[in-house]
Amino acid sequence: MTTPEAEPEQEGAPRPEERLERAVRAAEQALIEYEIALETFRVEVENFSRLHEQRLGPVYARLEELEAEILAARAARTGDAEDLRRADEARARLMPIPGVEELLNGWMDGDGLFPEAAAMLTDQAVRPPQRVRPSEEARKLYRELARKAHPDLAQEETERVRREEFITRVNAAYAAGDAARLRELAEEWAAGPVPERRPSRAEELYVRLEWLDRRKEMLTLLAKELEESAIGAMLRLAPDDPDRLLEEIAEQLAAQVREREAELAGMLAQD
Repeated sequence: MTTPEAEPEQEGAPRPEERLERAVRAAEQALIEYEIALETFRVEVENFSRLHEQRLGPVYARLEELEAEILAARAARTGDAEDLRRADEARARLMPIPGVEELLNGWMDGDGLFPEAAAMLTDQAVRPPQRVRPSEEARKLYRELARKAHPDLAQEETERVRREEFITRVNAAYAAGDAARLRELAEEWAAGPVPERRPSRAEELYVRLEWLDRRKEMLTLLAKELEESAIGAMLRLAPDDPDRLLEEIAEQLAAQVREREAELAGMLAQD
């Protein structure tokens, strides 16, 4: 009985290092796409939070004011110690005592009062916060830059530092919705050095894969925090039409205001 000879390695079969390199490249690209999606969602949450405060902040404040007035009216009628305590707490929430730094912070600079602060003190209309929502061009430019210049693609520490500094500027421009600035950054990157990626040893590739896996876990936790936040949860209800969602919430709050106003009027009429 003869022992079969070992079959020769198939010609053209990839080496183990080549398979690892493909796995690392695939993991890098998957992580970058995930980070792009996460940053896009973070900007959307931030923008929606700004619009939410601008549109609904006064209504929430009115509801708190009505709640305090209702509790005060109830306490005045009953004289109950617990009702009096609740009324006092509600009034305290409406009129917190700020420190000196808090009084000045955001109200003035070296040239005096900011226009918004002056408008509030003179009962003039306050300029609403700037509405920021990146355009389709800005979104496209951001994705392209993130895919090309992402720090995770660097093999050398000096190159990683360069990319991190560049991506920080890209993120700032994207958060501001500045498509012109993103175009400038795209030109800057195209004109800059493109370091060659040296082949990695198998041990280094294993370490790289482990690092990519750990970073994906960290980003997954960040994504979960964003999605489970109050603003993130609201935004996921209407990702394609957040303005309409704000209108619906505003209508619901307006109905609550009318109900509380009627309740207060009824209590005062009985006195």
